[in-house]
Amino acid sequence: MTNVLVCVKRVPDPTGEVVLTPDGLRVDGRYAGYTTSAHEEAAVALAVQVAEPSGGTVTVLSVGSEDSLEQVRAGIAVGATDGVLVEADADLLGPADVAEAVAEAVRARSDAGTTYDLVLLGNDAADTGDFQVGVRLAYLLDRPVVAGVQTVTVDGDVATLHAKGPEGTEVYEVTLPAVVTVLEGGVSPKYPSVMGRMRAKKAEVERMTWSGTPGGSGREALTVPEAPPSQVTVLGEGPTAAPALVAVLRELKVVHS
Repeated sequence: MTNVLVCVKRVPDPTGEVVLTPDGLRVDGRYAGYTTSAHEEAAVALAVQVAEPSGGTVTVLSVGSEDSLEQVRAGIAVGATDGVLVEADADLLGPADVAEAVAEAVRARSDAGTTYDLVLLGNDAADTGDFQVGVRLAYLLDRPVVAGVQTVTVDGDVATLHAKGPEGTEVYEVTLPAVVTVLEGGVSPKYPSVMGRMRAKKAEVERMTWSGTPGGSGREALTVPEAPPSQVTVLGEGPTAAPALVAVLRELKVVHS
């Protein structure tokens, strides 16, 4: 039986226009709306894929405000067993703070009788892109960690992980328990059914409070790069533009000479 914990974060929808808060320290999601990072959606799908055949459980955890319950319940709607909300002001937390909050929750659940063979996180969050929480969490829990993983299989107490590396696919075998950060692309995210949404709405979500003191991110400011300039070339008007159009299509190898 493989029990999996998946950590998710409430982030501004990355498909919308990027707008910063007045202090320039965060991405403002009030206009684009909020969602779960694509890497974390893949992590939830992987967790369900790993846990279900063995009769294990999948717990979705988020560190944040009451609003983060939306992301916890979204994970339950696509197959997670239960959820945990670690109540904190996410705007005050840096990656070290989040890792400590998650580690504290893992230990608290262990003391209550629930242990996790795998802890999955997104490779990075869509709003901050820190790439740090997974490694810091593994250090706090004294577990091995592999980053950039796209597929996971478990046989007994050994997990085989396929990760995306600079030279291609890398394969790792690690003894459980372990921490894994997930990169989207290896598994398709699951979409909730009507029954899944109803189950998630009624599901119990355990609430915890982190006992630590936020150290913050140390971030000074974010900037949004200017959009690249666009350029338009008019090939001509009417039939007289045909030769120029053909020349462009040949240059692009759409048509052959």
